Amino acid sequence: MRIPIVSVLLTSTLLLATGCVTSTPQSRISEHRETYRRFPSEVQRKISAGEVEIGFTEEMVMLALGKPGRKFTHAGSEGESEVWVYFKREPHVSIGFGVSSGGYSGVSTGVSMSTAANADDEVMRVVFHEEKLSSIETRTK
Repeated sequence: MRIPIVSVLLTSTLLLATGCVTSTPQSRISEHRETYRRFPSEVQRKISAGEVEIGFTEEMVMLALGKPGRKFTHAGSEGESEVWVYFKREPHVSIGFGVSSGGYSGVSTGVSMSTAANADDEVMRVVFHEEKLSSIETRTK
């Protein structure tokens, strides 16, 4: 009797998490329509396609790619740059099983879901120098 309930909970959790994890260029454009309308048509086309190019502002990149998974500052010979790191946004699911003894004995199961990324999930870095996109680095496996 417990197995169908666990299956239903697992399926529901996966569907909910998958829907919550992903934002698209179209959803970001809808949320920031006035900002998007200020950009030239070629920039709008690239943002709508989820693409960025050298010279884009932080606003443009945010609309095209969304919030980065990580940000940091890099100090180099040309001064400081801000680096945004993007990761694959796929939910990771873990299923656990445990047996306990003592005062509270029994069998338990658990489902864990995370969108936390590790270094292997990195797909892109964009670098801003003087508030303009100056470098795009992509990682392929």
